[in-house]
Amino acid sequence: MRSTHDQSQIKWISDFIWNIADDRLRDVYVRGKYRDVILPFTVLRRLDAVLEATKDAVLERKKFLDTHKVAEQDGALRMAAGQAFYNVSEFTLAKLKASAAGQRLRDDFIAYLDGFSPNVQEILTKFNFRNQIQKLVDSHVLGYLIDDFLVPEVNLAPLPVKDADGRIKLPALDNHGMGTVFEELIRRFNEENNEEAGEHFTPRDVVQLMAKLLFLPVADRIESSTYSLYDGSCGTGGMLTVAEEALHDLAEQHGKEVSIHLFGQEISD
Repeated sequence: MRSTHDQSQIKWISDFIWNIADDRLRDVYVRGKYRDVILPFTVLRRLDAVLEATKDAVLERKKFLDTHKVAEQDGALRMAAGQAFYNVSEFTLAKLKASAAGQRLRDDFIAYLDGFSPNVQEILTKFNFRNQIQKLVDSHVLGYLIDDFLVPEVNLAPLPVKDADGRIKLPALDNHGMGTVFEELIRRFNEENNEEAGEHFTPRDVVQLMAKLLFLPVADRIESSTYSLYDGSCGTGGMLTVAEEALHDLAEQHGKEVSIHLFGQEISD
């Protein structure tokens, strides 16, 4: 369960996304407001990449459920997506890239957002992201942002990018790596806004030490079983993913097989 990205790759992805903000949002937003666009766009690109493999299956399941007038569809659509979330719109970011500009792109983009499951809708609401869309359209930036987040040099997907011969061109970005990228972006935005970055980011080596202090004393008591990990102030979930990795590694060292479920909450207004 080791993370598939080294720190140089994490930094490359973080730098790339950071530069999108400077390239596209300058003269449209003041620097302190870049985060209002870049953070939700980063989340959207990750969700879009995660759902790509099962997009057709979700649309087929949605059509079947509608045809048979099934009212409660959430569970079936999650199962079709193979994830805890889904999108039932006809669009992906790649399809939006081919959309016409202006108000047509705006309408298609909103339809794309509307297609996400209720749990993702809640995330978008917390970001107040819909309030930014018209401004991005009026400034002719929305299409460029979509293009930038789809460039082939950066992979935000949980699967590797391979060439025609099956060789890996870009490694997969697992949940831990994605969380690290997101935390790094938050840290940079907070520093730009003269906020206390330490309130939002705990260094990885500190988190890894905490995980060792938590699990090593009970390592010989780990059984082949199901475990739940909970963080009551989880932020982006970085501590949870590091703890999951540490527990998996210890279980493997002791010849045990474990299933781990992560739970967390975070409220930050």
